[in-house]
Amino acid sequence: MERRSTLSPTPTRPTQAASDSPIGVFDSGVGGLTVLREIRRELPAEHLLYVADSAHAPYGDMPPDRIEARSVAITAFLIGQGAKAIVIACNTATGAAAAALRTRFDLPIVAMEPAVKPAVGLTRSGVVGVLATSQTLASDKFETLRGRFDGHARVLVQPCPGLVERIEAGDPDGDSARALIADYVLPLIAQGADTLVLGCTHYPLARAQIQDIAGPGVTITDAGAAVARQLRMRLEQCHRLSTRDESGSERFWSSGHPGTASAMIGTIWGRPAGVRHLRL
Repeated sequence: MERRSTLSPTPTRPTQAASDSPIGVFDSGVGGLTVLREIRRELPAEHLLYVADSAHAPYGDMPPDRIEARSVAITAFLIGQGAKAIVIACNTATGAAAAALRTRFDLPIVAMEPAVKPAVGLTRSGVVGVLATSQTLASDKFETLRGRFDGHARVLVQPCPGLVERIEAGDPDGDSARALIADYVLPLIAQGADTLVLGCTHYPLARAQIQDIAGPGVTITDAGAAVARQLRMRLEQCHRLSTRDESGSERFWSSGHPGTASAMIGTIWGRPAGVRHLRL
């Protein structure tokens, strides 16, 4: 029988000690699992909760106020499940909703930032290409980030419509995804980019295709590991880091079809994943 979860009107407080409470992570779909993997590597003892809002993916084509509303609802749900911290594992949701979430909820909220800074440090040609959704690239947050590196490198931007949908469909290595990637990557390479930033958490799932098309001389970066380190630092600062010796657990929810989600999440996560159906 399908397992369902619904949002409580008023989130309940965790019943466990703060250090043993779980960390809540969400994305518009399965892309945030690339961040969840880095969190698991960095924090093996932590319990993790993950919401894939696949019924509403991609966020990149959604109005900012709608993204904010989805992000608030999902964050409230995760707090209702006892989350001691929230990770917005989505660059688009970060740009549209991070400020609102931090105003509304009193717990550590860690957000994404495209890895432009390390890319600028790595480039040899002085040209960096950023692959991201249209909403991410149009956000004030990204423009501020890009402006910090004026004079240090030429930062080219490339919106990638359709690529999240191909990855959500379980086709990051297929011909249709390859054609899209070539359309987006090759113009950046032609303009001299020798370093590419994956500015959407879905894109690392197509990293092999991107690297193959870009060529062996192109460096590819993403922010997943940096987010995991930031999360550790925030938990240490507020004395909420787990002190358990055992490995942590994971629980998964999806607003999409739970059978499809279970198969995809299990494949990406590397082991079977029971996914509950989340209705928000």
